[in-house]
Formats: sequence, C-alpha cells, structure tokens
Amino acid sequence: MIKRSRSLVFGDPLLFIVVIGLTAFGVAMIYSAGVVDVPSTVVAGLWRQQLLWFALAMIATPFVMRVPVIWLEWAAQPIYALCLILLALTLVVGSGAGTAESMSGWIVLGPVRIQTAEVSKIGVILMLARVLGSWREAPRTIWLLWKPILVVLIPMGLVLLQPDLGTALVFTSILLGMLFWAGTPLAMLFFLASPVLGLFLSINVWLWGAYFVLLVLLLTFVYKPYLSEGVTILVANVIAGTVALPLWEGLAPYQKNRFLVFLDPSIDPRGAGYNLIQSQVAIGSGGLFGKGFLDGTQKRLAFLPEQHTDFIFSVIGEEFGFVGVALVLLAFGFIFWRLVRTSESSADPFASLVPFGLFGSWFAHVLVNTGMTVGVMPITGIPLPFVSYGGSFLLVNLLAMAMVQRIAAEAKAAG
Repeated sequence: MIKRSRSLVFGDPLLFIVVIGLTAFGVAMIYSAGVVDVPSTVVAGLWRQQLLWFALAMIATPFVMRVPVIWLEWAAQPIYALCLILLALTLVVGSGAGTAESMSGWIVLGPVRIQTAEVSKIGVILMLARVLGSWREAPRTIWLLWKPILVVLIPMGLVLLQPDLGTALVFTSILLGMLFWAGTPLAMLFFLASPVLGLFLSINVWLWGAYFVLLVLLLTFVYKPYLSEGVTILVANVIAGTVALPLWEGLAPYQKNRFLVFLDPSIDPRGAGYNLIQSQVAIGSGGLFGKGFLDGTQKRLAFLPEQHTDFIFSVIGEEFGFVGVALVLLAFGFIFWRLVRTSESSADPFASLVPFGLFGSWFAHVLVNTGMTVGVMPITGIPLPFVSYGGSFLLVNLLAMAMVQRIAAEAKAAG
C-alpha cells in the first residue's frame, strides 16, 4: 500500500525533477538579471518574490497531486465559467504591469497580482478536454468543430480586449494541438487555420493571390469537402485578405513597429528595433560557454530590456553561451516528450487530452519567446515557462504540472 501511495503522488518523477530544476534555475537567472551596474532596486529584489511563489506552489503541489482526474473532469465546467468571469472582471477592474501598463490583464488583491489569462489557459484546457473527450470518432467536417472553437473563442476574445495579442495566440496553439490529439485530420486543421495564414500573406497581393489559387486547388482535388464547407473556407480567406489593411491601420504605433522591426531591426535601431538588436548582441557575445554567471555585460549595463521577463533567454545566452541555451532547450524538449508520453499512456480520453493541451500552450511560449530574442519571431511579450519572472504564471504552470503527475500516476495504476 505504501508503494502504491507513493506512485500516485509521483506519476513521473523524472518530469517532476526536471521542472523543479528548471524553475530553480529560473530563480537564479532572475537574481542575475537584477545584478546590474546601474541603480535598479525593483528588479534586484524580484527573485525573492519569485522564490516565494515557488515555495507557495510547492506547498500546494501535494494537494493537487491527490485530486482524482475524474474530479477535474467534473469541475471543468465550473472552472471554465469562473475563468470567463475573471477575464470579464479584468476588463473592468484590471490593471497593467511592467511594460504592459497599458493593458488590463492583472487583478490586484492586496499585494498579490494575478494574471487572469494564465489561469484561464488551464480552464480552457480542462473544458476542451471534456468536450473533445466525448468524441467517439474523428470529425468529418469543419462544422463539427463549432463547440471546441467556441470554447476557445470566448476567452480568446476577452484576452484580445485587454489587449494582449501574444497570449491570445497561445489559445490558438492549445486549440490546434488538442484537436490534433483528438483525431482531427491534419488537412482539416490546415483549412481551419488557413484564414490566419491568409491574413499574414495579404501583405503582398501577388503572394496572397498565389496562396488563394493553391487553396482552391487543394479544396478541389485533395480535401474535397462538402460544397458549403468549401465555400465557407474560401469566403473566410477572402474576408481575412480584405480586413488585413483596416486591421493594420487600426494597430497602435508600437504594435506596427514591432512587426516592422521583426522584418528589419535596422529601420529603427534606437527605437522599436533597440530591444531586438541588444538581445542579439547579448546572445551572440556569449559564444560557446558564455561570460559566466552574473557577468553578462549587456545585462550589467542594463542594455537588455525586460531582462528578467521577456528577454531572460538573452541573459542565459550571454552568461552561459551556446551550451547554456542548448541545455535549457533540451530541458524543454524533455518536458514536451514526457507530456506526450503521459498522453499516450492514459486510456481515459479526458486524461489523455489535458497533458497535450499543456504541451500546446508551453510549446507556443517557448517557440515565440526564444524566437523573438534571436529575431525569428515578432516581439510579443510572451514569457518563458518556469524561467521568466511572473508569480501567478509560475504558480499556474507548477500546479498544472502537478495535475500531470496525477494523470501519469493513475495511468500507471490502471496499466
């Protein structure tokens, strides 16, 4: 009985160790980000707050590990409803934080600031797992995807109103990942996402035209959907191409600049392109082994922007070099592998979908955050899981990992 009890607590000990190790490393890097040669009392003490959230998560983790998966499935609807209420409340009484002062993404409860969008990701994953877990066969048309799309679209729209485009896009990654794991054909997923692709390709009329012709050919000779479904896909892409210019004109100047400097940072090296240029300099100067812990020059001179949150990966690259960033990426790769393995080992559809939903969320965060520091992704302000500063973000991620431990434990017990 003792052995069985321990198994139910630690479903995947290796995954637990890697996550805790990566989090501890993140606290150390936040401490390093505060060690600068210019006065920065606020950043200098943030590692203590992160450590406090870490400790709080460790206190709550054993309790979450003991919550049966069936309880999570029963609670999915009320948790989802609570998340929608929090997101709506955030639009009314929410406030910004750090470089996101213009947003209304945080609810302040005394000394505690909670980013409701991060909490809502868990609610969306649980609700999607419940909806998709009830499927008994793969969907045959896009029309059958209306329910999971609606589950994601409502909170995603509320997040866009904050406005937080980067976090809203993570909901898209969760949706596509969980639809894929639920058995949705890849071709259907492509056509579902095609309007978003068309929106970006519409920056060039010839490029969009070629894409639209390719889309017609694929629908006619490859996918062969029902007429109404095919027409809807084409109309959605035409609408996306039509609204692209008005959407661009409606963006705030700083949002336009982020996209433009992604294409060419040199067009505004002292303004919008400054962040990316300094990040690339920091990572490049780290070389193979880096300059050493606490000794990054770009960081110490405070040239790196938001070096404790959005650009923490740049600090790692400068102080630990290629070897350091490679090890961090390998750690994330290991986490993703274990999440997929947990999904594979779970016979219950709901339990199988939850880890893959977390995979979709964290993969988007890692891809965008690391990509924007080296210039292959636009700067969107998405933090690096377990590493970047952010108390509620860390707490939610660690408690989500505790749920995965329970899912893995029950899968072992059932097998």
